[in-house]
Formats: sequence, structure tokens, C-alpha cells
Amino acid sequence: MPVAELLRVMNLSKRFGGLLALNDLSFSLAEGEILGLIGPNGAGKTTCFNCIAGAMRPTSGRILLHGRDLVGLRPNRICRWGIARTFQIVKPLRNLTVIENVMVGALVRHPDTTAARDRAQEVLEFVGLSALANEEAGTLTLGQLKFLEIARALATEPRVLLLDEPMGGLAPGEIRDIIHVIRRVREQGIAIVLIEHVMSGLMSVVDRIIVLDHGVKIAEGAPETVVRDPKVIAAYLGEETDAASGGEA
Repeated sequence: MPVAELLRVMNLSKRFGGLLALNDLSFSLAEGEILGLIGPNGAGKTTCFNCIAGAMRPTSGRILLHGRDLVGLRPNRICRWGIARTFQIVKPLRNLTVIENVMVGALVRHPDTTAARDRAQEVLEFVGLSALANEEAGTLTLGQLKFLEIARALATEPRVLLLDEPMGGLAPGEIRDIIHVIRRVREQGIAIVLIEHVMSGLMSVVDRIIVLDHGVKIAEGAPETVVRDPKVIAAYLGEETDAASGGEA
């Protein structure tokens, strides 16, 4: 039985003055799919996320969620429609507690604060942070803050989750825990687009990979095929041929 398409990006371009950060990018995302988005620094990956989430308006192109065009909508409206994102550089509300940070996300669906707190507690248990619920977010380690980013996004009850380098800077054990959470998120029927430079982690969870270089899609397909593509090796993986077998690049 075919899987329904959830998100479609069509001919997306974003220009900053003379710089074309995204150039005619198109791709689709199916319900429950995990799509990897890779490429060298400056390839346009986070710009793509910013356009999908409404933080930037694309210069041209369309972004459809279940057929509804998101272009021009404010980020809060896009979030209510079912797209949530995390940030490569974590953005906690440092003077609030962990559970209060997650409540900020939960309030999108649960305007009653008691219900929002209950939802936040559920999500903290899901990601393994429930023991830290009443700690100030500013006291958390980087690894814990990465999980907090995911928790706050999940609390909005998204259909699409955009994860921007959730494994970056983490120890191997923390990476394994992040991978476990990502798999559990997919089990809930949530589709994921994952930007990641930790190739071993990315290769273990994605169904498909898109490679960007200078804003242009240069490859798309199954992970084991894409990492052997000569264009991808030249643009991104370089001599790190062990990426094809799960090494980091």
C-alpha cells in the first residue's frame, strides 16, 4: 500500500543579494519517513529549514503540507499546521525550568496551563528528561539541551519534525540515545527531516538522503547509494570513504 505524501517542496529558491543560497530545490516527504539532508557548510541546509518553518520567506517556489501552501505564513501558524523544528545552536529559555521550556511548545495545542504541563511531562518522559523537569534549563549540559530542543518541538504535536544537527558535539553514548529517540518519534507516525554531519548516526536512521552543494541538489536516493556517488564524494565526503560503511564525515 503506497505511503501518503505529507510535505512537498517545489522549486524552492532563496537569494540573499547576490548569493543564491537555495537554487530550484524540490523534494517530497512521506508520512513516517526519515529524510536526511546533508552537504558541506554553507550548502543551504538550514536555509531550507528556515523557509519551511517560516523564519524566512523564499524568493520563489512553493512548500506544501498536505497540499496547503505554507509560503508567506508566520512561523506560529506553520507550527499550528504541524511543522516543528530544532536549532543547531540550542535555544533554551535559560531562566525557566526544563518543564516550563517544554510547556512553551505544549501551549500551541493546550492553552490551559494545567493541560500544557501534563503534556510537557509526558514529552519529558519520552525523551528521558523527566528527572530534570524542575531544574533551570541554564544548568543543563549540551547533551541534555539537545534533548530539550527535541522535547519542546515534540510538545507542539507536529506531523513533520525538522531536526538541525541534533547529534553535533555529543558523546557516543548521547548519540545512541538521540538515535533511539528519533526512531521512537517515527514510530509515532511523525515524519522527520534530519540535517546531520555525524554520518554514522545519520546512516543508521534515515530512509533516504538528499545532498546539497551551494544550494543545488546534487544527489538523492538510498543512503548506501548516495554516499558512493562520485559527485557527493567530491563535494562533501572527500576522502572519507568510510562514510559509506558508517564512519563520520
